[in-house]
Amino acid sequence: MKNSVLNDAFFKGFESSILPVEEAETLPPECYTDADFYEFEKEAIFNHEWLCLGREEWAKNPGDYFTSSIIGEPIVVVRNSDGVLKALSSVCQHRAMLVAEGSGNTRGFVCPYHHWSYSLDGKLVGAPAMSKTCNFDKSRFSLPELKLEVWLGFVFINFDHDAAPLAPRLEVIADLLEPYDIATATGPRPEPSEQYQWNWKVMFENNNDGYHASRLHGGPLHDFVPSGLAAFPTDLPADTAGYYRTNATLHPDAAFNPTQKAVFPIFPKLTDEGRKQVLFANMPPTLSLVMTTDSVIYLILRADGPETLEMDFGSLYAPGAMEEPGFDLKLAMCDAAVGNIVDQDWHVDELVQVGLRSRFATRGRYSWQEGAQQELNSWLVPRYRACWDQLNKSKN
Repeated sequence: MKNSVLNDAFFKGFESSILPVEEAETLPPECYTDADFYEFEKEAIFNHEWLCLGREEWAKNPGDYFTSSIIGEPIVVVRNSDGVLKALSSVCQHRAMLVAEGSGNTRGFVCPYHHWSYSLDGKLVGAPAMSKTCNFDKSRFSLPELKLEVWLGFVFINFDHDAAPLAPRLEVIADLLEPYDIATATGPRPEPSEQYQWNWKVMFENNNDGYHASRLHGGPLHDFVPSGLAAFPTDLPADTAGYYRTNATLHPDAAFNPTQKAVFPIFPKLTDEGRKQVLFANMPPTLSLVMTTDSVIYLILRADGPETLEMDFGSLYAPGAMEEPGFDLKLAMCDAAVGNIVDQDWHVDELVQVGLRSRFATRGRYSWQEGAQQELNSWLVPRYRACWDQLNKSKN
């Protein structure tokens, strides 16, 4: 029987992961595999940070809703009759049956088990055969509501009702993304998520790793964005809720398809400089964006265990792009190219997770091309440290 890794020495060891990238070492393998650490991480990260669940356009009209889950919490996002977006627990307050599945349009939510019914605001409006139940007050059994914020069209929720607003801590990232006009960009609704067999941080690190790009993905679908042209900011505010990197391209308007060139309309606000790079922006622990001149790829990561996650994988395009003739044919071509790259990434992610379980897994060192990994560490470690200190203080 192994002892828990959660001790002062373990958390003190994190300090070496936030040194400058030339000196830093990777997080301990247990951060990606250990069940006790995952439970700690729920409190340190997921219970208090803003978590992306989807796009606002997925619930455009009154009654529209979609469901999601993260860290085992089932959630329904719904637009109420006044047009206000709400995030509610989808757990019936009677016997814990889920009141919503999938997505659609409804006038309210009815638990299929015993037919308790709820309004679009989550208020309990009907509870059959409860007249003989002593002191039963329907107003005490509403679906719990979560804090919700929409940022650039992405829906974020927070389990902590005292959490500070998200947008002010993402001003630097929002300014950077302004030419892509992501709030009004549109794209096909992603296919229903499946479960992936690796830790959420493995996925986050991979999507932001410039070091592997020219190596794992070497070939005509990726060679226009070489690892050696990656660049990392040095002036991010300490309280920022995100980070980013840029990667110059070998020619303007480069894109991930067999032509290596943009095939959809270019985002109209891009400058000449912006048309010569790929931009990667990240809002941990749930949202990662990859921006070319004609598309935005987004990954919404939803941890559901120490070594598993679910993920929504979608794309956005300039307004009007989806109505152009041939859009579906171009999309199929681009999806096939991106799918080829993604297959390589996910094979690696799965095997990295296997390696992290090994007795021989160690704390590695970084290349300068892995600056985004140090940026993620610098976001994580202060939160780990603060939570551990708080837990220790509560014990004394």
